[in-house]
Amino acid sequence: MKKILVIALAATLCGCQSSKLKISGRFVGNEEKTVYLERASHPQRTLDSARLDEAGNFRMEIKGAERMPELYNLVCNGERIPLLLSGGDRIVVEALGNLTRNYTVEGSAESDLLRTFYQSYTDGVRKLDKLAATYARTTGSERQSAIRSYSEEFRRIKRDQLRFIIENKHSLAAVYALYQRLPGDPYLFNGESDVIYYRTVAEALHESYPESAFLKSLESDIEKLEARREVLANVRESGYPDLELTDMYGKKVRLSSLDGKMILLEFWSAELGNSNALNAELKQIYHRFAERGFEIYQVAVDQSKPVWINAVQEQELPWISVSDLQGRNSIACRLYNVEKLPTNFLIDRSGNIVARDLHGKSLERKLEESL
Repeated sequence: MKKILVIALAATLCGCQSSKLKISGRFVGNEEKTVYLERASHPQRTLDSARLDEAGNFRMEIKGAERMPELYNLVCNGERIPLLLSGGDRIVVEALGNLTRNYTVEGSAESDLLRTFYQSYTDGVRKLDKLAATYARTTGSERQSAIRSYSEEFRRIKRDQLRFIIENKHSLAAVYALYQRLPGDPYLFNGESDVIYYRTVAEALHESYPESAFLKSLESDIEKLEARREVLANVRESGYPDLELTDMYGKKVRLSSLDGKMILLEFWSAELGNSNALNAELKQIYHRFAERGFEIYQVAVDQSKPVWINAVQEQELPWISVSDLQGRNSIACRLYNVEKLPTNFLIDRSGNIVARDLHGKSLERKLEESL
């Protein structure tokens, strides 16, 4: 079975109190004699281990467990049982034969709810793997039957997964279910609509687990999904994400209003010490090529309007200068995946991004070639 993704959780709030976490249980019909407990947060690490006695019993005790539930795995014979546990929990886990198919959990409502999803989901993935193997070794009508069965099972698993998420949106088990992906499928639903399910669970967790690290991680991913939707909404036939930002006079200027010109989309910051030198060099290039159809759309990644406007006026910048004054949180930075400043993109007359991070002589040569 393909490895199922788990959520990389950050540490919970420092102010949370902690206490002991006690885990006991019995694994029968398993050749492995040792069971391990690992924390699924980043970095994933083993916290404890215990030997199974002759009857298959084991016992563990973890000190310093957080009061807010975290994701753990019980590992035995290469199989994992996911558990949502917090300090003070006293749980009993038992399994007969195959761990993931036959285990039970007592003492943790979240872990037992997670079990109902996990066992059904992993059983479905096993069926998909078997059908894929059947497809690979057969031909003709038998292969076509495997394709139909695979499609039906795939859709059934997705329906059950989405139903579980909606019906249990106030639980942390729903967060776990959000992040599970079937073989070859990067999306929960269809990509663009995934954020709806993420938001549904996040809004519910604000009521049930407002201080959970699950919620913080979920909200961070919602921001990324929203940025991706912005990209898809703004990508034009020309092939670049369009922008509409405000200039120093309060006028909104669209990047696409420059269509037909050679455009340098430049990200900079007036607060950085290198802005004078950067713009001085850029002005020389601009004056050389402006009459030949070259324009600059310069995005200030700043939060202070006076600092930005003063820099534009003092340096007498002749091109289009815009900003949303959101600093590094600017949607423009997310749309273009800007990680450092300065960063620029050269867009040709047809609207295609043809180069990135060209400065000085390299930019001049490219403009000379293109114009």
